[in-house]
Amino acid sequence: MSSPYADASFLVSLYLRDSNSAAAVALVQKARRALALTSLQRHELRNALRLAVFRTKGTPAAVTELDARNALAQVDTDLSSGNLVEVSLPWSDTMAEAERLGRAYTMTLGVRGMDLLNVAAALTTKAQTFLTFDGRQRAVAQAAGLQVRP
Repeated sequence: MSSPYADASFLVSLYLRDSNSAAAVALVQKARRALALTSLQRHELRNALRLAVFRTKGTPAAVTELDARNALAQVDTDLSSGNLVEVSLPWSDTMAEAERLGRAYTMTLGVRGMDLLNVAAALTTKAQTFLTFDGRQRAVAQAAGLQVRP
C-alpha cells in the first residue's frame, strides 16, 4: 500500500495552526500511516511555511519567524522519525503526466501549473490517496482517478 500524497495546503495545516488543522491532524492520526514527501512537496512546504510569516504579518493570527522555524524543524523531525517518508520523484514522467493532465483538464477546471505538478507527482509515485484542502487540486485529482480526502 502506497503512502498518501499530501499537497501543501494539507501539509501546512499539519505544521501551522489554521482553520483546517484539526481536520488534517485527525485524518493523519486515523490513517496511522506515514505521508509521502517528494522533493517537490518538500520545497513547496518549506517555502509555504516561510511565506506564511510574510502573508500573516500584522494580522491577529500572525505566524512569527519562530513559528516558521519550529514548523521547519518539525518537518525534519518527522522525516527522521518516519512520520514522513521521502519518495523519489521521477521528474521526466511527472512533467509528461502534468502536461497530459493540463491538456485534459486546464480549460475546463482552471487548474494551475503547480496543481498539475502535484497531481502528476501523486500519480507517478503510485499514490492512491491525495490529501488536499485546495478545490482546484481536488477536482483534477478526482478526475485523474485518485481518492481525495478530506
